[in-house]
Amino acid sequence: QAQLVESGGGLVQAGGSLRLSCVVSGRTFSRYSMGWFRQAPGKERKFVAAISWSGETTYYADSVKGRFTISRDNAKNTAYLQMNSLKPEDTAVYYCACDNSLIPSKLGSRYDYWGPGTQVTVSS
Repeated sequence: QAQLVESGGGLVQAGGSLRLSCVVSGRTFSRYSMGWFRQAPGKERKFVAAISWSGETTYYADSVKGRFTISRDNAKNTAYLQMNSLKPEDTAVYYCACDNSLIPSKLGSRYDYWGPGTQVTVSS
């Protein structure tokens, strides 16, 4: 089965930027969508962004629109999340996920595989 590993998290000041990466390995992929989710302590997992196989379709949570950008490089089996103008409320563990479908979803239950997460902390 697929194995996902996130990287790029860290501690930044409000207004700063981070770029998260997610490498997928362990299986032969055909066409699949990918998504990013986040979870703060004691809170539910929240949708952040998703991208179709081709990269032509993207979805964003209202809270990150205009600040975050999701992208992918299928030749490298990697998805990215560029996060700009970070706010303290963006602090969370960020998870990437993938599923074997062309159309991305905002629902975490639609995804088949998940990474272990990477911590993002934004100070004020």
